[in-house]
Amino acid sequence: MGQTASAISAVVFDLDGTLLDTLADIANAFNAVLEKRGFAKHPVEAYRDFVGDGPQVLTERALPESRRDSETIEDCLKDYLDHYRSQTQMTARPYPGVPELLDGLSRRGIPMAVVSNKVHEAAVRSVKELLGTWRFSPVFGFRADVPRKPDPFMALAAARQLGLAPQQIAFVGDTGVDMQTAAAAGMIQVGVLWGFRTEEELRDNGARILLDHPERLLVYLS
Repeated sequence: MGQTASAISAVVFDLDGTLLDTLADIANAFNAVLEKRGFAKHPVEAYRDFVGDGPQVLTERALPESRRDSETIEDCLKDYLDHYRSQTQMTARPYPGVPELLDGLSRRGIPMAVVSNKVHEAAVRSVKELLGTWRFSPVFGFRADVPRKPDPFMALAAARQLGLAPQQIAFVGDTGVDMQTAAAAGMIQVGVLWGFRTEEELRDNGARILLDHPERLLVYLS
């Protein structure tokens, strides 16, 4: 497989669809935006194909094709972010097996970081509130002044902060965008099968390791 898991000295995780199941919260927030404007809402499962490329692209994909003008996108994006931040009954939780994986990595002294296309403030909040038992440093989310994944900017910034060469780091994610990011950064591409996208998409985008359960990553490290 080229790069081997024995070279892994740190793990950079995607967030939504990899560590956290946030799909229902995302769907509820954006469907509120659609309903407010009299647009048809989408089933929760439809959001699997909308997410992954940042909130603006999510907005473009979820709006009716006839209403994807820049003014409507900007207005709905702001409304969506406000709805998402203000949700009081959020359902997001770590996927089954993720706590055990993070415990195992922590016991082994493997540093962990997060690189996400989720808005930075929301990514930091999610990690603090739902994954606060474990140490992630750095946590990078989407900001207007940095390119989003699959550009490797955030991944390479994480590598510098970790003090490691990219080839020593596993980039773990659930989408083709994550695999593209890993490849562009020179990191080990690890795809997860419990997330938002398909095994085919992960393979097509170069996944070197595929995990059917979070704790499987520990097997590659042992």
